Formats: sequence, C-alpha cells, structure tokens
Amino acid sequence: MEGNIAELGQYIGAGLAAIGSGAAAVGVGNVAGNFLSGALRNPSAAASQTATLFIGIAFAEALGIFSFLVALLLMFAV
Repeated sequence: MEGNIAELGQYIGAGLAAIGSGAAAVGVGNVAGNFLSGALRNPSAAASQTATLFIGIAFAEALGIFSFLVALLLMFAV
C-alpha cells in the first residue's frame, strides 16, 4: 500500500513540475509578442533589440527545460 502512495506522489509531483514547461511557452510568447509590438511601433530600433530578444527567449526556455528535468527526476530517480 505504501509503495502505491509513494508512486502516486511521484506522478503528481512530476505533473506539477511539468506545468513549468507550459509556463515557459507562455513566457516565450510574451517575450516575442512584446518585441513585435515594440518593433512595429519603432522599426528603426528593432535591429538593435534583436540580441535582447534572443536572450529573453533563451532565459524563458531554460526555465522550461529545468522544470522538465525536475519532472523527469521526480518520475524516475526518486
């Protein structure tokens, strides 16, 4: 009986950690949408902000990868 409850806890924890992957997708969309909004307002400044766009996308995506890693660790390593 205890093994089943522990396994259930692992899967619930992994599912909650996997929510971070969806949140990362929302974050990337937010970064890209705000860049596009700013680029449409001031097209001459868009070229200088492209590096900042990629850095923002990389940070948002890294958080998604970390949450996916935590989900995998909870499912298979614990």
